[in-house]
Amino acid sequence: MKFSAKKVRFLLDVVIFTCSAFGGAQAHLAIMLNVFVVKRRYITESDLIELNALTQLLPGPSSTQTLIAVAYKVGGLLMAFLAFMIWITPSAAIMCLFAAFYAQLVEKELIDKVLQFVVPMVVGTVGYAAFNLSRTVLKGSTSYILAFGAALATLLLKSPFVFPILILLGGIISSALETTYEESQLRIQLFSNINRKKALSIIGILLFFALLGALINQTSPFSLPIRLFENFYRNGILIFGGGQVLVPMMFTEFVQMKSYLSSAQFLSGYAFQQILPGPTFSFASFIGSIAMKNAGEGWLGILSGSIVATLGINLPGVILVLFIVPFWNDLKKITLIKNSLSGITAVSIGFIIAGFLLLLKPAVLSPLSAGLVVVTFLILNFTKIKVPYLLLLGFLIGFFY
Repeated sequence: MKFSAKKVRFLLDVVIFTCSAFGGAQAHLAIMLNVFVVKRRYITESDLIELNALTQLLPGPSSTQTLIAVAYKVGGLLMAFLAFMIWITPSAAIMCLFAAFYAQLVEKELIDKVLQFVVPMVVGTVGYAAFNLSRTVLKGSTSYILAFGAALATLLLKSPFVFPILILLGGIISSALETTYEESQLRIQLFSNINRKKALSIIGILLFFALLGALINQTSPFSLPIRLFENFYRNGILIFGGGQVLVPMMFTEFVQMKSYLSSAQFLSGYAFQQILPGPTFSFASFIGSIAMKNAGEGWLGILSGSIVATLGINLPGVILVLFIVPFWNDLKKITLIKNSLSGITAVSIGFIIAGFLLLLKPAVLSPLSAGLVVVTFLILNFTKIKVPYLLLLGFLIGFFY
């Protein structure tokens, strides 16, 4: 591949975007619009909005998928791969280092000191996300029922298997209720134009990695890294709705069910990730690293935990967006697919509500921490202060307090 001046400039712009991408998916989209559309004109505004809409229909990290889709349009597969690596590497590396030195920081009580204000503030941000998304996205009794049912099932069942079942049910219910007979017949004509071999290859790749962990003997010396990859890959297939949905799914599976890490470690890692630029999914790097560290592994094990977790959580979304972008013009016309999104979104919001309630218990240990949860929620709801700046302030207060 010959690197033209445009492609080199695009990669430099991806570096700039990565270093300035605070604030989550909505803020990331605004930065992409400014850098890739307004300043550089790599693609049109309508193309960017459509690509972002495509990522909303897919599981996985929407910011990562949108960036990859833009890079694919600029320079093909290699450009998409390079943009992906530039985007995920810095924050994943920092989270890996944080996991590696976590024990030393705890022994020196530096973690407790620095994060004493940030941890309850993070819980307040999750509560705000649940409230804000519920207010703007949930429309009609069906979406409210789906969200409430998903939150209740998550809290009561406490099983990782509840997530795929609820996501599937949410999509089926909303699609069945909102799709007319004429629209359901139109989908048959549209699907007939799709390359079946390519579609089957997508399904085959996804299923292969999803089943990989189950095929490895648990006594194998490589069993934990393989299981971690399978766990994160499976979560990557199931996460609709962005980084906030990571919280209940990973807390349920990795803390409550498998005890890979403690609730204190989980909250500390999530709090630290929130003050970094880059993808929210880099939190997976911390969980993978700390899981290997808690298993008694050395530096090589910690690094491998970071790599398998980061790749596992991101690969499903990357594979899907790269395969689907070429026939997005057909897929976006299928109302049946569009209508399933409302149910999937409602269920995802239910997961976020459950995540907020799950995190309250380990985070709220005093009247001060409870007050910080409430104050954080009120600041985010009634001011224009962004989450990273608010958490950075809490971080600095804890450090100098």
